[in-house]
Parts: sequence; C-alpha cells; structure tokens
Amino acid sequence: MLLTSIISRDDIIPNFSASNKEEALRKFARFFVERGLYDREETIFRVLYEREKLGSTGIGGGIAIPHGKLPDLDDVLAIFARSKEGVDFDSLDGKPVYLFFVLLAPESSPGKHLRVIAKISKMLKDQRFKERLINAEDDKLYDILKEEDERTS
Repeated sequence: MLLTSIISRDDIIPNFSASNKEEALRKFARFFVERGLYDREETIFRVLYEREKLGSTGIGGGIAIPHGKLPDLDDVLAIFARSKEGVDFDSLDGKPVYLFFVLLAPESSPGKHLRVIAKISKMLKDQRFKERLINAEDDKLYDILKEEDERTS
C-alpha cells in the first residue's frame, strides 16, 4: 500500500504549531474540514480526543499518529503535519512531537487503517528519513514522503 495514495501535496501542513495536544487535535480537525475531506469538525475532534484518552498516540521519537474511526467514511483519510518547534503531546517519552500523521478511518473496515499505521511505522524507523522530514524545505516534504513511501513498498 502506498501512503501517497491517501496523502496528497495539499494534505500537508509544513509549519504546524500548537501549544498543547487539545489545540493540535482541534487544528487537525479544522484542516480536514477546510480541505473538504470531511464536513463535521467537532466530530473529528471528539473522535481524535477520545482516542487520546485511551493512551497517547505520541509514540516517542518526535512522532505522533493520532487516529480515530468514523461511521460514515468510505475510505481512510490522512494528513501529515510538521512542527518545527515541536508540540507538547503527552508523548510516551515525554518529548515534543515534530511529525504528525493523522488518520481517520471507516468504522466498518479496521484492516486498512491498521495497514496504514504499519506502513507509517515502517517508514519512520529510518532515522535519516525522519531527519529529512524535520529539516526539509516546505515544498520538498511531499517529495521526501513519496520517495520513502515507494522505497518501503
């Protein structure tokens, strides 16, 4: 599966900033709506927030994969955000998050969103790739993501 089949250039936030987890989740929800990917901002926020209450999706190493399920989706939706300053996201290692992959998945098909999370995890095991994303020029983020996506397929 190619991650770039669900993330386009327009689904990238190159200069994301938030003062805390709740603000970050609200901004992600707003971005999905602004992009026309889903039309209920508060529903997105609530789903992401409820998932975070189960345990932080800030997996450590400067990475978070916030995700949630919605009953009326046909396919997985995803955005990528990079924070140059880092966001306090209650990560497992207690450190700020710089790279966010945010997923919304249909309640009816758990398999695909798990494959997407597995793909993201595989890609982010490469420290060089993470550093390239963190340090890239804004307009190069998608190209770097696509290159690694194809390399790990």
